[in-house]
Amino acid sequence: MAYLNLTCTRMFYILGLFALALFAIACTIILSLIPLYVSQAYSDIINIKTLEATKPIPTLTTTTNVTSVTLTTTIASTTPTTDTITTTTTSTTTSTTTLTTTSTTTSTTTTTTTSTTASTTTSTTASTTTTSTTTSTTASTTTSTTTTTTTSTTTTTSTTTTTSTTTTTTITTNPCISGNLGWNTTGITVLGGVTAPIGSSGIFLDSNDNLYAVDETINFDVWQLLKNAVNPTVVAGTAGTYGSNSTQLHNPNDVYVDKSGNLYVSDSYNHRIQKFGSGSNVGVTIAGTGTAGAALNQLDTPRYFTFDSTETYMYIADYNNHRIMGYSTSSISGTNGTLIAGGIGASNTNTGLNGPWGIHYLPSISNDLFIVNNLGQSVIRWNPGASSGIYLAGTPGTSGADATLLTAPGGIKIDSYMNFYVGDAGKNRIQLFCSNINTGITIAGGVTAGSSATQLNDPLGIAFDSAMNMYVGDTGNNRVQKFMKL
Repeated sequence: MAYLNLTCTRMFYILGLFALALFAIACTIILSLIPLYVSQAYSDIINIKTLEATKPIPTLTTTTNVTSVTLTTTIASTTPTTDTITTTTTSTTTSTTTLTTTSTTTSTTTTTTTSTTASTTTSTTASTTTTSTTTSTTASTTTSTTTTTTTSTTTTTSTTTTTSTTTTTTITTNPCISGNLGWNTTGITVLGGVTAPIGSSGIFLDSNDNLYAVDETINFDVWQLLKNAVNPTVVAGTAGTYGSNSTQLHNPNDVYVDKSGNLYVSDSYNHRIQKFGSGSNVGVTIAGTGTAGAALNQLDTPRYFTFDSTETYMYIADYNNHRIMGYSTSSISGTNGTLIAGGIGASNTNTGLNGPWGIHYLPSISNDLFIVNNLGQSVIRWNPGASSGIYLAGTPGTSGADATLLTAPGGIKIDSYMNFYVGDAGKNRIQLFCSNINTGITIAGGVTAGSSATQLNDPLGIAFDSAMNMYVGDTGNNRVQKFMKL
């Protein structure tokens, strides 16, 4: 019985030891799995971070736009007509730099080491039973993951645009706009004067700024002064001698040179218009007969004339007949002219003329004519063929020094803004009338006659060069004066 009890006791011990060993093994296995789970979790975390790291880094974009529009130089003299040089330089530089750099480095290291050793020793002696169990567990797992991603993007865009434009244009600036008015009131004598007087009246400047002036009362000829020259030359008539043959003139009043170089002279006291071919001093009569008369083929003391834009037709101020006559520039002596305006005798009404002197053709507006009534103290606008005109300046039949009045006016010129300039001979001044205003502005001379550089005496003819400098036929002072535009 005792043996049986001992045996049972031993069996319980053995079973207990066996159970203990199983428990130890189970614990060892569980412990070995924990690092694996930890490693996997760590790996998942690393993967998540890797995905985030591989997202594109915001692009660094640098854009430089430099746009420069520079140097616009407008040299615009405050004159009705002046040459202007406009230079425009445009420089556009566009530089775009895009730098994209993505760098991803992922390093994952997991080490798990598992080593299991189970040792059971059973020693039985008659009176002693010894059981020794040794369990050693080591789990080792090694995982190494290295991920390196590098992305580099560089974009460079460079655009350079350079535009250089040089334009030479002709612009007009209205002299009647506040601040634009002004000519130097001190004149420069360019022809005649005390030492070599020229009885100037009508004057003309060609497209090259060469000056032509009739010598009405002293030399009875036409002078030419080339641009920048000092000494003039005679181009028509016989200096110092008046007459009626083809090389002579008698009190010439006006001059015109066409684009072909033909020269036209209003030969007042010979009652005719003479045409001199380019370079010739022999004139041909193209209007009038040489004898004063009122017939359509005659003239009586013609004063100034004007030409249409084609230079094939001319309009003549037929002074003593108080009318405007029209002739072809290719007509011959004795040819009938066409009555354009007036012709009813001296009249201070808008249906007639009174001693017409200055005349200016305006092709831009219905071929209208601006006519100066020397004896009527007024300026009237007339459409060719019309039965009446419209008064623009002065009071018909009334003279005076007031800004609204004229006294024995002579020459006239019009600018592109419909402002007109009148030689107010009886008041020794040049008057500017702004468009649609009947009050004049004195721009040269004054009421009192004089011979100083700031004075005029019986000024009649007016002309402008390409820079809008003003030239005046200062008849009473036997000279041509130049007034510089300010």
